[in-house]
Amino acid sequence: MKILLAEDEPQLNRVITVALESVKYQVDSVFDGEEAVEKVKNNAYDVIILDIMMPVKDGIEALKEIRAMGDKTYVMMLTAKAEIDDRVTGLESGADDYLTKPFSLKELIARLRSQERRAADYSNNELEYEDLHLDSEHQKLEAKNSISLSSKETELLSYLILNNEKEISTKEILNHVWKDDEDADDQVVWIYISYLRQKFISIQSKAKIVGEKGGNFKLTK
Repeated sequence: MKILLAEDEPQLNRVITVALESVKYQVDSVFDGEEAVEKVKNNAYDVIILDIMMPVKDGIEALKEIRAMGDKTYVMMLTAKAEIDDRVTGLESGADDYLTKPFSLKELIARLRSQERRAADYSNNELEYEDLHLDSEHQKLEAKNSISLSSKETELLSYLILNNEKEISTKEILNHVWKDDEDADDQVVWIYISYLRQKFISIQSKAKIVGEKGGNFKLTK
């Protein structure tokens, strides 16, 4: 799981980062809300952790901008005990959860693991991007025409749509779409990207997947 951590206090930022990396999570850490927004613009994350009180741009402002971009990533806010109003504002602005400082690192990791399990069981049945309409339940893709997809094509395209306009590495795709297949490699990702490109042509979609074998891929217009 890839996590963005935005916490301005250097020591706490480091402690949280080390704790999350120790349980095999990948962490990008930043120190203010503006940095967080810029990271989200260009990277795909499974969870975003935002401290409310940060310089340059606070967590609430950053969250509002992230949601305004259409990003639906799970967001956890870090708040002080006295920041009750900010917690309410955060939830109303699109936060999914909050954790009150001081908190146990074990509790943070437990919550992230719980979210990871829920994410594995949850899928968006209907997704749209540009002229694409993906019905993941029935594995059907539509634009000017419609076509059936395999389960892996559906899973891959869902991930690309949820992170449209972001460059996603082959490794990230493998970790999300083929996480239970130890034999999957760059070649497998490339083959399925090629399948989707051909199906975009078949349904006369304006959307496209840019990128080269072994590198980064992006769903774009």
